[in-house]
Amino acid sequence: MKTTVCTIITMLELGGAQEVALFTVANLDRARFQPVLLTGPGGLLTDEAKALPGVAVEIVPSLGRAIRPFRDACALVELVRLLRRRRPSIVHTHSSKAGILGRWAAWLAGVPVIVHTIHGFGITPSQPAWLRGLLIGLERLTGLITTHWVAVASVNIDEGVRWKFFHRERATIIRPGIDPRPFQAPLSQQERERVRAELGAASGDELVGMVACLKPQKAPLDFVAVAARVYARRPSVRFVLIGDGELRPAVEARIRADGLEDRVRIVGWRRDVPTVMRALDAFLLTSHWEGLARVLLEARAAAVPVVATRVGGAEEAITDGRHGRLCEPGDIEGLADRLCEVLTACGEGAPGREGDDLPAEFESREMVRRVQQLYDKLLLDLSKEHLAGKPTDLAGRA
Repeated sequence: MKTTVCTIITMLELGGAQEVALFTVANLDRARFQPVLLTGPGGLLTDEAKALPGVAVEIVPSLGRAIRPFRDACALVELVRLLRRRRPSIVHTHSSKAGILGRWAAWLAGVPVIVHTIHGFGITPSQPAWLRGLLIGLERLTGLITTHWVAVASVNIDEGVRWKFFHRERATIIRPGIDPRPFQAPLSQQERERVRAELGAASGDELVGMVACLKPQKAPLDFVAVAARVYARRPSVRFVLIGDGELRPAVEARIRADGLEDRVRIVGWRRDVPTVMRALDAFLLTSHWEGLARVLLEARAAAVPVVATRVGGAEEAITDGRHGRLCEPGDIEGLADRLCEVLTACGEGAPGREGDDLPAEFESREMVRRVQQLYDKLLLDLSKEHLAGKPTDLAGRA
């Protein structure tokens, strides 16, 4: 008999957490697992999810990213109703909002195994102290009903243990895998020049890009600030933001204010990211917080030098000095200096464009294999507890 696994994510927008969840759901072994996906409306990947063979997709209209108590209560009720109807053995949540509502809905619906993947915590230094305290308390409370955590980076396990969300033995690292092959495929000079022209680079220009949702986490205003400083030193450089989001108007306003209209371009979302990566001279990521950004793995696979902030699992994916350079978040001058160094090294023919084989732990198929292995272990542990007749706590653990 197949095990029903219900994955819950707030919204299927373009992003690392969403792509991880979608790829996992799409590739679970259908001989053993029956996948169900619950998500809020409006995501760019929703139609793609609905087209997946053998995957039941349910849209929860009231589930959204913004904190709205009434709508959130409606979402909780609807999630409980759907889970009672689907009767999964495992609920696996992704993202902060779905992580809270989804786990409580699973507990209320009597789901025996509740798993949450940490794609970075939604607790940031920029938040007021009262909000950070509230979120930490809520995560601790929700931890009482969580069977197991998955972390994409070891730093997230360290944070969770420090904040007393869980004990270390109840968390497993499973990397947010990618398929490196499209990023390593040869790109003809003609095709490369065509793509670079679409991104705003003329012949002889240096092209620096960032692929990211334009939201506070990714700090796109820092990207513009770095661009202004680098352009002052290297007039041939061009910058491109591949993505969209809530901060786009603010980013566009900053570009105009800094007189960078012909130097920094926003092209929106593109689905040919492997080709785009191969067309760049350097990749810049200005995030203020992360789990482990898959775009760092993609840039590494494409052998594009990286300049990024030292947040989340960046140091676990990028070796400083080998794959690129890392700086502290918000260090505009440092990022600009390191980017100039990287571009100079590229211009001098320094090695680094020949490609770099990713360790197996960063590949998508290995990610799915480890998720299934974890599911099997948790179900086996549950069976042993039932056979032993042991009393269980809130999350159904002995």
